[in-house]
Amino acid sequence: MQSAEAKAQKIALSVDSLSKVYPGAQDRQVFKGLSFDLEHSGRLALLGRNGQGKSTLIKILGGALQQTSGHVRWNAAPSWPIGFGGGFQGSLSGLDNIRFLARLYDRDFNTLKDRVDGFAELGSKLLDPVKHYSSGMRARLAFGLSLAIEFDCYLIDELVAVGDARFQQKCQTELFERRCERTFIMASHDVHLIARLCDRALIIESGRARMFDDIEEALDIYSWLRAA
Repeated sequence: MQSAEAKAQKIALSVDSLSKVYPGAQDRQVFKGLSFDLEHSGRLALLGRNGQGKSTLIKILGGALQQTSGHVRWNAAPSWPIGFGGGFQGSLSGLDNIRFLARLYDRDFNTLKDRVDGFAELGSKLLDPVKHYSSGMRARLAFGLSLAIEFDCYLIDELVAVGDARFQQKCQTELFERRCERTFIMASHDVHLIARLCDRALIIESGRARMFDDIEEALDIYSWLRAA
């Protein structure tokens, strides 16, 4: 039998009794009492209809949004939510945002710039303020930075749908083939992609969440929910 310490070392992420409520005239509970562990190299799909809390959970796990209660414990270095441009300073150029993150993560600026530019394919647009970027351009910049800095776990929120077919394939190759040993948490409506890449699934529906170790069972239930 494995010791408790050995088991703990295999865990990349531990979520305990996580809840999120948006206050208002009528408080809206997104989910409540969510608990799960994710091992290193695990690939978890987040499934649910629009508005059920997938993106909210991704942002909480990435530190971009505060939970109402509960705990998130990382034993790995997570990316920011790929596809979420909220971490950029809009008045700064793409280049200046790269420079800031190079300092924050103690990376060589020129090396980081070349890697981001080579992947994101923004060219002269890197000189423009990020507030003038389209959502797709912001996503490319976020994706390029995430891959250039390198993380243990990638948090993915539908970014693989950004850009044309060539760029989508480039994203998938970089993430799922060249970094096949990394941990992933991916929110997506693409059931074929989920079936091919993920080994577990968390379905969020009406404030409740359920973990499935059988990905095919999870996709069957998710398909039924979408059709309801």
